[in-house]
Amino acid sequence: MIVCCCNAIRETDVREAARTGACSVGQAYARKGCKVKCGSCLPFAKAIIDEERAAIAANPPAVAA
Repeated sequence: MIVCCCNAIRETDVREAARTGACSVGQAYARKGCKVKCGSCLPFAKAIIDEERAAIAANPPAVAA
C-alpha cells in the first residue's frame, strides 16, 4: 500500500525504517532519500511507525550472550 503519493513510499518502506530505528516520519522518509512534501501522509505514516516501535518495545530482540 502506498503511504506517500508524493514520494511513492510504501507501507513496507515505513515499517522497515521504523524497525531499523526511525522514530519520526522525517527520519523514515530520509532513509528513502526523501522529505515530507504535502503532509497528507503524516498521520498514517506516524501511526505505522508508532505501531512498529510499540511491537519492538513489547518484544525486544534477544541479546547474544
